[in-house]
Amino acid sequence: MPIDQLAELTQPQRDRLAFVELRVRFVGEIRRQDLVSRFGIQSAAATRDLALYKELAPNNIDYDSKGKSYIIGSDFSPIFDFPPERVLTWLSQGFGDGEPMLLKPWVSCEIPSRLTHPYLEILASVTRAVHLQCPLKIEYFSISNGKSVREIIPFALTDNGLRWHVRAFDRKSREFRDFVITRIKQPVVMKGAEVLTHERSDQDIQWTRIVELDLVPHPDQPYPEITEMDYAMNEGVLHVKLRAATAGYTLRKWSVDCSPDHSLHGPEYRLWLKDHLALYGVKNAVLAPGYQLTNQSA
Repeated sequence: MPIDQLAELTQPQRDRLAFVELRVRFVGEIRRQDLVSRFGIQSAAATRDLALYKELAPNNIDYDSKGKSYIIGSDFSPIFDFPPERVLTWLSQGFGDGEPMLLKPWVSCEIPSRLTHPYLEILASVTRAVHLQCPLKIEYFSISNGKSVREIIPFALTDNGLRWHVRAFDRKSREFRDFVITRIKQPVVMKGAEVLTHERSDQDIQWTRIVELDLVPHPDQPYPEITEMDYAMNEGVLHVKLRAATAGYTLRKWSVDCSPDHSLHGPEYRLWLKDHLALYGVKNAVLAPGYQLTNQSA
């Protein structure tokens, strides 16, 4: 790792090189225009940055004359050490892509850390397959079936509040599923391999379906007006729209009582789903608090 060489560069140069590495590692490619757009520099300066990164890490990027872009090298080895949380923030929110460094916060702030983080090498293969819209061959470990070899077509990352999943079509089960990224091993990006029409994201009914939910203060909690204030409710209702594929995860994360008779008790249940039938047909609704009770009551 060329630490000494990096130290000799200016901070703006290191930020641009870090952006090059992020793009190549987690997206699989970078073009000169990406640097121009991100940092507002001239094309000539972007060309110099790419040449400098190539000089510092010769095996990390190769020029693809057909695509007119730099692509990840077959013997890639990162020169920047990015924390997983920062990479996931960059992937999901698109900012904070300069050189990783410890910054002093403007005000005192404490954010609880996650119990698990995906390995960046695994995550990088997943995100490259997502960007390239190609299959990914993996070893996957499930609690019910143990280890299996699968080919999936991933198209989106999802965060359930506890861990990161990737939404993908699974060729083994022939259906769209969520795969926990920490359970993926030995990923191989099958660049250029064919993806069939029924394997594409627009065929995932649970992903494309949007459910509209009305959340209200839990009837068993005192002072509903405080809950209305906390959640900026309009006339006592918080109207939210969620993908069906993520609804169960989100309602569990928010501790929303989804039972038809608001029968869940505890200080964590500040919200109640006004109409439990809004979850009809949502496959992962079983994850929502009280939903199994809904089935029993039907």
